Amino acid sequence: MPVPGNLVRKRLFIALVVGLLLFAGLLTRLGYVQLVQGKWLNEKAQDLWTRDIPFEGKRGRILDRNGEVLAYNVSSPSVLAIPAQIKDPSMTARELARILVAPEEKIYRQITKKELIVRLNPYGRKISEDRARAIQDLRLPGITVAEDNKRHYPLGSLAAHVLGFAGIDNQGLAGLELVYDEKLRGTKGRVSFGANAKGEKLPGSDERYTPSEDGMDLVLTLDKSVQAIMEREMDQAMAQYEPDNVLAIAMDPKTGEILGMGSRPTFEPANYRHADPEVYNRNLPIWRTYEPGSTFKIITLAAALEENKVNLRERFHDPGYIKVGGARLRCWKHGGHGSQTFLEVVENSCNPGFVTLGQRLGKEKLFQYIHKFGFGEKTGIDLSGEAKGILFKPEKVGPVELATTSFGQGVSVTPIQQVTAVAAAVNGGKLMEPRLNKAWQDPESKDVVKKTEPKVKRRVISEETSAQVRRALESVVAKGTGRRAFIDGYRVGGKTGTAQKVGPEGHYLRNNHIVSFIGVAPADDPEIVVYVAVDNPKGIQFGGVVAAPIVRNILHDSLRYMKVEKRKKQIPPETTPLTETYVKVPDLIGEEIADLRNSLYDTPLQVSGKGKMVINQAPKPGERVKKGTPIRIYLGDK
Repeated sequence: MPVPGNLVRKRLFIALVVGLLLFAGLLTRLGYVQLVQGKWLNEKAQDLWTRDIPFEGKRGRILDRNGEVLAYNVSSPSVLAIPAQIKDPSMTARELARILVAPEEKIYRQITKKELIVRLNPYGRKISEDRARAIQDLRLPGITVAEDNKRHYPLGSLAAHVLGFAGIDNQGLAGLELVYDEKLRGTKGRVSFGANAKGEKLPGSDERYTPSEDGMDLVLTLDKSVQAIMEREMDQAMAQYEPDNVLAIAMDPKTGEILGMGSRPTFEPANYRHADPEVYNRNLPIWRTYEPGSTFKIITLAAALEENKVNLRERFHDPGYIKVGGARLRCWKHGGHGSQTFLEVVENSCNPGFVTLGQRLGKEKLFQYIHKFGFGEKTGIDLSGEAKGILFKPEKVGPVELATTSFGQGVSVTPIQQVTAVAAAVNGGKLMEPRLNKAWQDPESKDVVKKTEPKVKRRVISEETSAQVRRALESVVAKGTGRRAFIDGYRVGGKTGTAQKVGPEGHYLRNNHIVSFIGVAPADDPEIVVYVAVDNPKGIQFGGVVAAPIVRNILHDSLRYMKVEKRKKQIPPETTPLTETYVKVPDLIGEEIADLRNSLYDTPLQVSGKGKMVINQAPKPGERVKKGTPIRIYLGDK
């Protein structure tokens, strides 16, 4: 049956309209893809065929307060393989193994992996420049040498626990390297090229270079020279007393800036993999907690003076013990000190006297000051792993707990808490936040980008009380238990500490003490506070005998280095049958070492350098020191 013409035309018209609509839709879609999605699709395509060879930016340097470099990066390239581009895997593995001094089979397994890019680990990581050049000269297909860096610590183990270390991938793993990793690390760069699905480089594709950004330089409050002096004395203590460990902190009491911090045993940051994890993971000055002993009496003294609970000229009788809550708390001196002023109580570190001060204060006031001085909380120092110590809960404090706390027993504190608290007691009464970050510096221009200002946390005592504390501590060194820390002309104040250690079962250990000393100088206007603790020294275990001379040596050399002027007014040292007499240091410069050994048989000499003649000495000629103090002599040839 024939179709009417108008129906045919109608069908053709409908087909035409449908075709035009489909074509318009297609054009619209093409236009949308080209104009709207074009950039996005192109980026996706680029991602599919682009391969990146990453390389690290330079990690920022770490400098001491005077610009001395403590950590920096050295060029240490790494080898990368693109397995799809390697033409002869056997030959390539053989040549790489020869240069890298590595097992050929391990290299072969790595370069034949079904991966786009493979780092030859560990043999090809952080290699020398000579090996990198040798590999580049071979022009092996699929093998490239990428720019890389390795962390270097030019001073070896100096300030190891403070600096920490960085890992093979340029990441901070411990110490300041970890705390400030983000700013030190910078950003990665890369070399990009086009490749097919197999990873083969596309013919005619260009390589694109995206530069890395170097990390910021970190300037520390640490002083390399003070740190070196401190570490020298810790090494000497380890050799002389064979203790379990030694720790030391030096702080500027006015700002809270850490001038030195360290402990023994130690390690070398560059070789941390070969060190005991318990050594490099434990920064003892901030991590270790223990009963402080008599150094804690400074806090009790400051609180009693601030609350007008004592006059240092007031007299006190010490029979050698004091009865509290049914307990008999003894003084360290058998038979006691008898009648004495409260200044002499401080000089003699008399436990019954300090128990009396604690009782006058009462538990609320005493613990209020303990908390105000920063105990029981973290100091906020910019290092990870800080402990906060342990204090009695208020409801657990009875007469005995109040008494023992007043002389530093039964509470647990950290060394950094003690130094920060004593700094507040002598700096005019302000509790400072301890810190190591002094400033951030641009690595190119060396301009300071951000400076860290001193932070006052709170006022704990008045300036008048602080002045009384300083005078009392100076008297301790001149006339009391801290005599071995006396330095002629520098007005040293300080306090000894001898604390029994608590064993795993909660009982005090016999003949196992942590002996310590905290020293302040100059006592009239303190510029440095030094704390040293020696854990279980062999032989005599008294802070005044073991730790005080160590602090004296650190203070003496640090004050001279800092160019601190000597004072004309000083409490004269008191000599008793229990202490050494003071003598003037002879002039040994220009003498022959052979003659000295014959004439100074009763004076210990510490010899440095090579030669026959003495070219320098410490202490200097004419200084007053205790008889038997070692003299360091430096040899050379004139």
